[in-house]
Amino acid sequence: MSYSQDLCTTGVSGAFQGQVFGLSGGKAIRDENCERLKLSKYLYDTGMKVASVGLLCQDPRVFKAMYMAGTPCPYEGKIGKEAELAWQQNPEDRPDYEEAKDRYVKQCRERQHANGLKKSRLKCVYEFKNQG
Repeated sequence: MSYSQDLCTTGVSGAFQGQVFGLSGGKAIRDENCERLKLSKYLYDTGMKVASVGLLCQDPRVFKAMYMAGTPCPYEGKIGKEAELAWQQNPEDRPDYEEAKDRYVKQCRERQHANGLKKSRLKCVYEFKNQG
């Protein structure tokens, strides 16, 4: 018989015992990052390399690292420059959407219109959503 400790869950429990009664409880905590890594490995092992990377790219940290490395995450079957353009056209699909929007708006608000006035937050959000 073989027992596997290769699980993506962790057990947590606690107990209290008094002179008259006792109380105990427990639950299992699911590790979604562990599941993502395992699923990605299985996809890669079966030859589904783009799907494997796509699964990892659901993590905002991986998404940003891939972008910074110049290799954008796949987008609906597109890879490379096509994927980069698709991500620009659909920023709301990014796993780090709120963070990317805030960063863009902060930089945008520092720029000025041709008339010398600073851009409004709404104008910058509009630009972010419609870039590409």
